Amino acid sequence: MSRHRSRRLRKKLHVDEFQEMGFEVTFRLNAGLSAEQMGVFWDAFIGDAIEANGLLYGGSTDGMACLRKRGSAEESHREAVRAWLAARPEVSEATVGPLIDVWYLER
Repeated sequence: MSRHRSRRLRKKLHVDEFQEMGFEVTFRLNAGLSAEQMGVFWDAFIGDAIEANGLLYGGSTDGMACLRKRGSAEESHREAVRAWLAARPEVSEATVGPLIDVWYLER
C-alpha cells in the first residue's frame, strides 16, 4: 500500500524525489608501499578523484562515495573514480559498485 507523505517528511526521510545515491569503492594497494608513498597516494586520491569531482568519501580501502552537497552521485562520478584508480600504479585491483541509496543501504 502506498503512503502519502508530505513534501517536508519526504525531504526529512530522503525518499522519493529527495533520495540520494552514492557508490561503494573497494581497492587494494600494492604490498611494500612506504608510509610516504601511501601518504602521497591518499592525498592524491582525496584531492584528485574525490574532491575534484564534488564528492565526499568515507572509509579506507573499502568505502563509500557520495555527492558533497545535497543530491545524488551520477554514473560520470563512478567512472571518474574508477578511471583514476585504474591509472594509479599503487593500486593492484579496484572495484566501483553501482549507484545505491546512501540513506537506506541494503546489504
